[in-house]
Amino acid sequence: MPNHVHLLLLFDDWEAGGHAGPPLHAVLDWYKTMTTNAYMKGVRCGILPPFQKRLWQRGYYEHVIRGQQDYLDTWSYIDQNPARWAEDEYYA
Repeated sequence: MPNHVHLLLLFDDWEAGGHAGPPLHAVLDWYKTMTTNAYMKGVRCGILPPFQKRLWQRGYYEHVIRGQQDYLDTWSYIDQNPARWAEDEYYA
């Protein structure tokens, strides 16, 4: 999909009773900062088109995958998502 991204993140220590690393919002803030900086470098080099206001939306949707079937359902949704692009409200 050209207007959003799906990420599956694995925290290795999750099964051991909790995640001891940075909170999810900090991980996603870092990701958004790094990708925005890289995109702006591409704009300055003339490789990428400029963007208006923000490259990323403020929030995000999160879902903790619990179990094999939930993982398979989530993976299937992500895999099939590009086929639904023409149904998206932002499709032009």
